[in-house]
Amino acid sequence: MVTDDEELADEGRLTAQELGLTYAGDAEPRDGDVELTIGGRGGSGSEEYTLTVADGRVSISAPAEAGAFYGTRTLKQMVHDGGTAPEGVVRDRPAKAQRGFMLDIARKHFTADWIEDRIRELGDLKYNQLGLHFSDDQAFRIESDSHPEVVAEQHLTKAEVRRIVDLATERHITVVPEIDSPGHLGAVIAAHPDLQLRNAQGKALSGAVDIAQPAAAGIVDDLLDEYADLFPGGYWHVGADEYQALTVKDPEASYPGLAQAARERFGSGATVADLATEWLNDRAKVVRGHDRTPRAWNDGFLRDSDVQADGDIQVAYWTGKEIGARQPDEYLSDGRQVINYNDEFLYYVLGEPNDFTYPTGRRIYEQWTPRVLRGTDAVPERYDGQILGGVFAVWCDLSGAQTQAQVADGVRMPLRALVQKLWNPGEPDMSYAEFEKLADRVE
Repeated sequence: MVTDDEELADEGRLTAQELGLTYAGDAEPRDGDVELTIGGRGGSGSEEYTLTVADGRVSISAPAEAGAFYGTRTLKQMVHDGGTAPEGVVRDRPAKAQRGFMLDIARKHFTADWIEDRIRELGDLKYNQLGLHFSDDQAFRIESDSHPEVVAEQHLTKAEVRRIVDLATERHITVVPEIDSPGHLGAVIAAHPDLQLRNAQGKALSGAVDIAQPAAAGIVDDLLDEYADLFPGGYWHVGADEYQALTVKDPEASYPGLAQAARERFGSGATVADLATEWLNDRAKVVRGHDRTPRAWNDGFLRDSDVQADGDIQVAYWTGKEIGARQPDEYLSDGRQVINYNDEFLYYVLGEPNDFTYPTGRRIYEQWTPRVLRGTDAVPERYDGQILGGVFAVWCDLSGAQTQAQVADGVRMPLRALVQKLWNPGEPDMSYAEFEKLADRVE
């Protein structure tokens, strides 16, 4: 394994170790060698590569490190289990820029070692994002210095997270953190019950904070600021889904305190939806201040709101079942960028509650494309450029329903099918049975 580019040294050493080769660094290529080079068109974010097998040598060339890494993954698959790489040229690049796996570590504790194993798998599959949903009603699972009182007994230490992030970076994977708010904050409320939202009758709402209280925003922003250095990637998921104050028939009557706060901020006709949208925009502003691109769940983008969500917040489209549900076209026609989390294909919900069923690789491979955002129907092709990619999500609603090992086994083929369709969303050239055999080349 040789390369004359120091930027590719990590890729060279890793691949040499995996294939039983010697890493020779900046040496003249010889028969039997694999050579990595930076070259060709494309900017620093390019993921394309060219793999050439000829005259007893393998050459992998790419405009950027990520592409070179993906070329080594293709080579690793070619020679899997003692195989040989046939002579020829492979020119390859993904159709979609965002290819992700999201893990709910709030409802279920996953060990750092297990997460690292998934990162190695994701890297070999050419995924480039790992989402960590680490705060919810059940628990908050990453060590905190600013608010240690909210952290569950079982959690990841910051040292473990740094190790996870470092390994992900080596595999060209960005870790995307999520602190969901203003709903799904039960773990924070358990330590700060004075922040819990109550309706006009004084009934407390599970997981929802009172967004009229500045202290509620303060604690969330403390946590967002604290973790900015821990997660240095370019994205941050700010949640915004399922805020229960918006699920009732008349939010203003049910939550007069929120309605009053909205009128004070935005005028006599303002609504609770306006106040919730301001919350979303404020949290987006915080992460934007750390040079992160914000994203939020699609049901956090509210139809009946004069205050509009900031235009740069990416839409994580997961459901068409929300109150006042909107078709995906409504987000796309507004010019918004969308990431596909379609809950009918890409949601692996432990225990299969609420009519969820475990997704299969076959169904994704045969029926899903990045343009299938809701249900089974694709949005018009004219919106394809606004759909940035897709994410497979593991949610742990019934956390004891599966062990870590069972989760790893259950997501194995869906992950392979999804990334295949994100790399090449066209009509598959091979049957699913043939694809399964090919997928076995990725350990």
